[in-house]
Amino acid sequence: MKHYDVIILGGGLAGLTLSIQLKRKKPDIKILVLERRKDNAPKAAHKVGESTVELASYYYREIIGEKEYLEKHELPKYGLRFFFKSHTKEVIESRVELGPRKWLYTPSHQLDRGTFENHLASRTQEYGTEFLLDAMVKDVEFGKDQSTVTYKHNGEEVKATCRWVADATSRHSFLKRKFGFEKPMDHAVNAVWWRLKGVIDITDWSESEEWKNYPEVKLRYLSTVHFLDKGYWVWVIPLGTKNTSIGIVADPAVHPFDTFDTYEKSLEWLKVNEPLCYKMLEPETPNKMDFKILKHFAHHTGRFYDGGMRWGVTGEAGAFLDPFYSPGSDFIAMNNTWLSDLILRELGGEDVQFRAEIYEQTHLGLVESWIPIYQNKYLLMGNAQVMSTKILWDWAIYWAVPALLFTNNAFTDLRTLKNLFGNENGLGHKFRKIHEQMQKLFMDWQKYDTEIFEHKFVDPIDLSYMLDFQTNITRQHGDKLLGKVGENIAVLEKVAAEIFRRVSNHAKGTSLDMAVNPYTMDLENPIPEHNEALNVPRDEKIITDVDVLWFYEEKQFA
Repeated sequence: MKHYDVIILGGGLAGLTLSIQLKRKKPDIKILVLERRKDNAPKAAHKVGESTVELASYYYREIIGEKEYLEKHELPKYGLRFFFKSHTKEVIESRVELGPRKWLYTPSHQLDRGTFENHLASRTQEYGTEFLLDAMVKDVEFGKDQSTVTYKHNGEEVKATCRWVADATSRHSFLKRKFGFEKPMDHAVNAVWWRLKGVIDITDWSESEEWKNYPEVKLRYLSTVHFLDKGYWVWVIPLGTKNTSIGIVADPAVHPFDTFDTYEKSLEWLKVNEPLCYKMLEPETPNKMDFKILKHFAHHTGRFYDGGMRWGVTGEAGAFLDPFYSPGSDFIAMNNTWLSDLILRELGGEDVQFRAEIYEQTHLGLVESWIPIYQNKYLLMGNAQVMSTKILWDWAIYWAVPALLFTNNAFTDLRTLKNLFGNENGLGHKFRKIHEQMQKLFMDWQKYDTEIFEHKFVDPIDLSYMLDFQTNITRQHGDKLLGKVGENIAVLEKVAAEIFRRVSNHAKGTSLDMAVNPYTMDLENPIPEHNEALNVPRDEKIITDVDVLWFYEEKQFA
């Protein structure tokens, strides 16, 4: 019976990157990866999600060491791009467009998951990992000093022992089912997606030469494109294989799943809801490579790591939220970083049980804080002013705190984690609280946002604080990191207060100069109590920034 330091259950994106991360840190570590597929990953739509954003791209490029491969074989990504509804959806240039007009400072990529995973499988074997296809995990028996994994390989039952077990079985969630730590998530959204052979460039969907050439030619093509209206979004994503990924993601409360759960129904659904997409995509039907569905894709977990029994879950074997902002690879990056740190420390003789508890609490806290970003927010997708403001807020908090912490190796620094999340007055608590307040504001605002806007373009980098957050993502701050996080949260407080003033002015006719406490602000009771210590004054720079994203005219007040 063979013995390994780590047996990884599942050879998809999460399991493969974990194996490489471990091997790059400890080349002599003995790893077995068990993958149930009988062949290489297909180059078609076997997984949802081809797009990465800044945190994950940093992980793949710098931590996993795949910068050269990504730049040579996968497409660069020109940010996330959003088109909101207009009176004439058939005319793309009439829609409010939100997205960068120039290359962002921190790189990201469009991934063809099949080709990338096959590359990672080859790469981890080059590092010395044992990688088996057609290996179905049957059971894991955990022991004091080692665990025994039983699996079928090529039809024969095999046993192997190991010090650590890492569950990367995706939605099969082997350990979650074995130990029963499933946890409900109230976000019942559905998705379908397919791939078409060939390049589809949305720039060609307009006859306006002025629109085609602004921003630069082909940069819209390299974006992760979203078309939005109430209850749904449609994606168009280019792939390095010169094919195109198309997807529909919708809230069943607005768009029942049985209205688009087959390819034929999806086309009819597009014809009604996104007629320009239908006009441009329906003729491509002969080029359809596949069609996949995923019902109620969001799921949660009650556990991530156990330092005593020496196991961890990673990727979709743990939790999955929503593909709207392409966060799946971000959570893989953080997940693998915590898990690999525990494994390597324990193999080095350290007792990691306490550290595992801290990592698990931090991980669960991040998932919980991210749920409100998506929960019930599909109802806002038909509101251009609310949704564009929300998107820019969501980007801001992402760039300002978690992305910055990750690139500065803060998530495995117990002192930093204690200072951030160890008490109710810490920066982490402030971050979560202000974020919750803003998500509540977006929901409260919806009923007051009734106008349809057209012919507007919003570039996030036109906002000075967004530019600062973006350019600082990978900058190393050393022992000044917490100070930088504190500065970023202070800016977020000013932004939240200014947005609230604008919303309250529009909805309630209140003064734009009123005092606002961003941690207690309430649109239904906008006038604050007197002498609140946390009231945030107006800031001329932030006022100018919020002007960029504000479509309404100011209201006069008595």
